[in-house]
Amino acid sequence: MLDSKGFKRLRFDDLFAQMEDKAKEAFGDTVNTSVRSPLGIILRIFAFFLATIWTMAEDVYNSGYIPTATGNNLDRLGPQVGISRTLAQWAAGDITITGTAGYTVPAGTRAATISGVVFETMDDVTLTGGTATVSIEALDPGAAGNVAAGAITVVVNPVPDITGVSNAAAVTGGREKETDAEFRSRFDLSVAGGGAASVDALRGALLRMPAVRAATIIENTGMTTDAAGRPPKSFEAYVLGGDEQEIADAIFATKSGGVEAHGKISKQVTDLGGLPHTVKFSRAAEVGIKVSVSVTKNAQYPIDGDDQIRAAIIMYIGGEDAAGAYYNGLSMGAPVVFTRLISAVSSVEGVEDMVLTVGKASGSLGGSNVAIQAYEVARTKAADIAVTSHV
Repeated sequence: MLDSKGFKRLRFDDLFAQMEDKAKEAFGDTVNTSVRSPLGIILRIFAFFLATIWTMAEDVYNSGYIPTATGNNLDRLGPQVGISRTLAQWAAGDITITGTAGYTVPAGTRAATISGVVFETMDDVTLTGGTATVSIEALDPGAAGNVAAGAITVVVNPVPDITGVSNAAAVTGGREKETDAEFRSRFDLSVAGGGAASVDALRGALLRMPAVRAATIIENTGMTTDAAGRPPKSFEAYVLGGDEQEIADAIFATKSGGVEAHGKISKQVTDLGGLPHTVKFSRAAEVGIKVSVSVTKNAQYPIDGDDQIRAAIIMYIGGEDAAGAYYNGLSMGAPVVFTRLISAVSSVEGVEDMVLTVGKASGSLGGSNVAIQAYEVARTKAADIAVTSHV
């Protein structure tokens, strides 16, 4: 039923009740529509298939609205505000290859971590002086490709002229396909993206970039430099993820003329007249999080239960696990919710009870949420998670 109040789906019981009333109207009040009567069986069969059609009609109705659309139907609403769902991303970084001086390492050479995450080189590179640095990309998309510094040590297809590989910095940028909830949240934040010269328009322009996971804008509307060092009448964009030059281009295309874009990263942007402009922005500041949890376990608690608890906490907050894998976790400005940590620990089989405390690495631990500033992102690592278990 569709009226001014919206769509109301008729369920199986509603349909059968209507059909039963119609049967009594046609054949009399004494007609037998019980579950084993021929007429009752026929009515129930028809009610079942009609209920299926009503369910489909409800799905069609819901597919036109952001809060209720899912899957491909939600994807089709994104272009209304100029965004699309972020697909799975490949992690990328650099490795240093050592070996015979003068040997040319061909593009596509593969290296891996001990845990089996495989990467391949993107370009040919010559080992000048017996060493060279080259760009790499994960063989498979997803967060599994995010590994810590020093994790890539295995040459997948050894040759005599290559003696070793290593990554001096973490390999990042890998992520899973954006979920419906993540895309819906970004959709809500991007609705002002069609405008310009406003805080909402700036944030919306940044969030429409596929590799940007979060963004926030902080203004200094005063006539003096603020406590964070922002000049008068300026703004600072804090961005999580994304290419630096593309971010600068998006800021310049959206900001108001004459307003300074402040930040720690500086990029040159050329306007339509060919004149260069300096655009600045900042990256989200990482806030270290420490967690301490004492678990009461039962017989179902696995042998590696302590490590599973650490992994569950890291996957929720974000950061580096003991194996060197890196998880994106919470987005910029999102607080560390105490009850979500309890849920993460409880997801491990055999956990009966727990005492959990959490806090910033620079402060004390407690039993409440950890507030994160709009320009910060919470991160943790296995070494900062203390887990003890007892019967």
